Amino acid sequence: MRSTQKTLALWFFLVIMAVFLFQAYESKHTKMIGDFNYSKFTEAVKANEVATVTFRQDSSEIVGEMKPEFDKKYSGTHFSIIGNVQDEGFKFLEQHGITPNYERADNGGFFQSLIVNWLPLILIVAMFLFIMRQIQAGGGKAMSFGKSRARLLTEHKNRVTFKEVAGVDEAKEDLQEIVSFLKDPKKYTKLGGRIPKGVLLVGSPGTGKTLLARAVAGEAGVPFFTISGSDFVEMFVGVGASRVRDLFEQGKKNAPCLIFIDEIDAVGRHRGAGMGGGHDEREQTLNQLLVEMDGFESSEGVIMIAATNRPDVLDPALLRPGRFDRRVIVNKPDLKGREQILGVHTRKTPLGPDVDVSKIARGTPGFSGADLENLVNEAALVAARTDKKYLEAEDFEKAKDKVTMGAERRSMVISDEDKKVTAYHEAGHTLVNRKLSGLDPIHKVTIIPRGMALGVTQTLPEKESVSLSKTTAENMIVFLFGGRAAEEVVFKDITTGAGNDIERATSIARRMVCEWGMSKLGPLAFEKSGSEPFLGMQYGHSGHKEYSESKAEEIDAEVSKIINTGYAQAVQILTDHKTALESLALALLEYETIDGHEVDMLINGAAVSEIEKYRNNRRESFNAIAAAREKKDGNDPVGNSGPVTV
Repeated sequence: MRSTQKTLALWFFLVIMAVFLFQAYESKHTKMIGDFNYSKFTEAVKANEVATVTFRQDSSEIVGEMKPEFDKKYSGTHFSIIGNVQDEGFKFLEQHGITPNYERADNGGFFQSLIVNWLPLILIVAMFLFIMRQIQAGGGKAMSFGKSRARLLTEHKNRVTFKEVAGVDEAKEDLQEIVSFLKDPKKYTKLGGRIPKGVLLVGSPGTGKTLLARAVAGEAGVPFFTISGSDFVEMFVGVGASRVRDLFEQGKKNAPCLIFIDEIDAVGRHRGAGMGGGHDEREQTLNQLLVEMDGFESSEGVIMIAATNRPDVLDPALLRPGRFDRRVIVNKPDLKGREQILGVHTRKTPLGPDVDVSKIARGTPGFSGADLENLVNEAALVAARTDKKYLEAEDFEKAKDKVTMGAERRSMVISDEDKKVTAYHEAGHTLVNRKLSGLDPIHKVTIIPRGMALGVTQTLPEKESVSLSKTTAENMIVFLFGGRAAEEVVFKDITTGAGNDIERATSIARRMVCEWGMSKLGPLAFEKSGSEPFLGMQYGHSGHKEYSESKAEEIDAEVSKIINTGYAQAVQILTDHKTALESLALALLEYETIDGHEVDMLINGAAVSEIEKYRNNRRESFNAIAAAREKKDGNDPVGNSGPVTV
């Protein structure tokens, strides 16, 4: 809308300018006689060369027009002179057959002349200023290359406090000192203490680093300058350094304040790194940033906070004491943290009686705060499509499936044979999981295609785990081979559907041997995880192996042994429990999706037809609880009375 208004304004200016330029041209198109005075005028009258004469009252000006045949003689047709406009002049003209006209002096003539002669120039200057302003507003900054692009947020504009930040309790405790210092600096300085000049927030994308920095400023009630690391880097060398200087000048003027640089690795990368050398503009900007951080004291009330998810690529000079003194790790939330984050994002969201936030948190391991916010939003969209009054558990399930695996591909044409193979494949995973210990229980099994997968077997962790035992690792490999084993047991043939399973199982087996020391080769590390070279600094060394060829053969043999043992165990389990495998596959073919409770029913001997009865009872219980709750809350589903398990 704003761009349309600007375009219309531009065309309006151009049209107005063209009109006045045309008028000015027309007014000057009529040729005026040059060097024409009163004596020449009287001679022309006597020679009968004048066509019209006009006396302008209240002035001594005489204007007129010559006869056309004398145009070449005078090189013009119009004249304007200062002369006698009294009775003598009138009689003189009458004697030669000319009746003069009288015209009242126009007081607006000056203004008309000003408009005609000066308005085009004024419009041109205004248009130039307008275009330059648009260039600056569009990011060109044509007249202010060296000015900082930092945005200033005051405490009254979009204020955020620690109440809006959940799941990062340790990080909030580390930053509490910064808040206390900004509120009362003398409390620390009188004891000789020095608050850190800079704080580096390190964490994966979406963990809330920017939100934490804003919350610090909101808690302290100080101005908050925010800028991205890429905003410093410009195509002209020296511009970034100038912007750094301007940023710190603004910070000192608004002290106490907080300066936040997001994605600082864009400007703070290791100098001289990589095969192609360094980057002059970025390194000069980094040098200026280092100088500025040395040039101010923390007592001035300016605190630097930077965020990155790549601390390994930062220049060591940026991390030394006196610059970014403190490093705060912002990890992905654990189970308790995910519950808190979901509580924040569902605070104004109407939840159904079957929604258990703790269950959703258990089913989203590895999700960041941004992922959880997106999950709640997707669930709300799913519920809105079916005109629901509140979000149900199935809405969160559909949203989680869409976020993690992609949308359902129900339009995909699958033959009955392929669908049957997929059903037995997923049933094999499910049955193997239920017959092994140490694995996360089955949450849901589906043969509805999503993303690149034709079917999915989902597990739900019962608790957070930070380590993996050898037995659990071996059982995970058996679980991954359950699908391939089911194909061999039932169809006496195998398909390409187990490609991803084999890749994951092989990765676990190789890490057991090469990284975790879980093999007969002993507790030796043959490979380093996460050793990819950064920008070519380890170029030529990344492919070097720290073991002999004979040891490599032993490693391959151990990996193959673990894989083959796990596959054989999966085949044995499915052969011993083929009846349960058939029940699971038939249920998937009929219902396409079954949950963990229904899996247990089928493995324990229940008929496939009993699933429908179980689902009807569950829906009736849900409707009864929902009706009672709506009656209690006055048909206001936003007043959540807590989750109810049915």
